[in-house]
Amino acid sequence: MSAPAAVREAPHHRNLTCVKVYRCRRPECRRRSADYDRNRNRLVAYGRWQPFVDADPVRQHIAMLRSYGIGWQRVYRLAGVAAGCVSRILYGAPHEGRGPTKRVRTTTADKILAVKPSFDHLAPMARVDGTGTRRRLQALIANGWPQLRLGEEMGIKHHRLIWDHVRQDVVAADTARRVKDMYERLWNADPIAHGVSPRYAAESKRRAAANGWVPPAAWDDDYIDSPAAVPDVGESVDRYTAIAEDARWLIAEHNYTRAQAAHRLGITKKHLERALSQRPEGAEA
Repeated sequence: MSAPAAVREAPHHRNLTCVKVYRCRRPECRRRSADYDRNRNRLVAYGRWQPFVDADPVRQHIAMLRSYGIGWQRVYRLAGVAAGCVSRILYGAPHEGRGPTKRVRTTTADKILAVKPSFDHLAPMARVDGTGTRRRLQALIANGWPQLRLGEEMGIKHHRLIWDHVRQDVVAADTARRVKDMYERLWNADPIAHGVSPRYAAESKRRAAANGWVPPAAWDDDYIDSPAAVPDVGESVDRYTAIAEDARWLIAEHNYTRAQAAHRLGITKKHLERALSQRPEGAEA
């Protein structure tokens, strides 16, 4: 009597292959397979079973993502599909004499089409426009944050890199994200209250003024990244002046309390109280 054939071990347990091909007996894998069969049978009964779709819209979507700096190898990782799936959609299998695939599994298409050209999806070293990064760093320096301290906040040992980023037209996506995160933390924070020497804070403000850099109050968050946007300097670019004017308008026109006005402006009530006390009504101009 011959010995039973050895059961091959599935290379992974991420999809239906382990059950359909390797007869995997893991409970979670069998459950996944059973769910798939139930869903398939239901869709077949309703005449809605469509396991494959046209690959052209998926190819066009990948091309659009690539135009935003999201390479195809980044796409397959974000979509959670195999690299070979995306490679075959784009290039086919040249070594086998096959061109780009004409159809793709519906589930694969859905996953790839779900990847959007978000700034957060860019690969760390992808090159992006440096406008927003420059403006955010310049605005923080205009608020009194020294380059050395900004470098520490970003985990950069060589603070001269901050000066480089202030002037660069193109930066790495990871740098742009780190600057944006830091800006969100510090745009309305008092550097002196956070341990910056008054001397260095004043020196940073002088440097910003000499270069024509404006503080955060002069930028609209929705447009700070746009090269076409211009700062709203008004009669004064002073941060406290802008906060005091906006808060008084909310209180007078919309009957906000000071706490509500602070929340609407994205600052703490203590920060708002400080702005109102340092910029008395009638003295903003």
